[in-house]
Amino acid sequence: MNRYKTVLLFGAPGSGKGTQGAIVGRIPGYYHMSCGDVFRNLDIHSDLGRVFYEYSSRGELVPDDVTVKMWAKNLAARHVLGEYKPHFDLLVLDGIPRTVEQAKLMEEHIDVLKVVYLVCRDQEAMIERLRRRALKQNRFDDADEKVIRQRWAVYEEETRPVLDYYNPDIISEVDAIGSPAGVLEEVLKHVVPIQDAKFAEFDGA
Repeated sequence: MNRYKTVLLFGAPGSGKGTQGAIVGRIPGYYHMSCGDVFRNLDIHSDLGRVFYEYSSRGELVPDDVTVKMWAKNLAARHVLGEYKPHFDLLVLDGIPRTVEQAKLMEEHIDVLKVVYLVCRDQEAMIERLRRRALKQNRFDDADEKVIRQRWAVYEEETRPVLDYYNPDIISEVDAIGSPAGVLEEVLKHVVPIQDAKFAEFDGA
């Protein structure tokens, strides 16, 4: 099976992965997919949906293999429906893979051409950004500083090591502190050449 040409948006909670992914996804030739959207739109009456509900209802994390299966099935459906056109679109992912095991399992599905690492060197600034965002969106549980710090701890323990799984040559750092437009400008500097190469390949096919 041909693997999907992919860019990963990577970073700690509050780094702006979802914001940047949503903006880039509006540009022709890019297709943004958030792992959070997959879970929110899951049919709990399906086989995978029931497995997800079984774990989430107990407050447990969904196993990596189940998470990747749900993601792959959702992406395949988007392909069939014509929302995502792999020969034309560059896939932009955020929120997945969250663990090294997920990264390994996803190898059969995606060809990662670039990892854009949104760097947050000021942890306290990121925590404050998350707190403000939660209050603005009326997500009061997420505004709890203890909850935010726990999310950051989980990221450092489980997700941060994913960076070490990929070839350093495809990882580009972007400072996550700044206006969305300013960060976007830097993100595009790294992803546009990837899209240009894909278009050249498409035109030559």
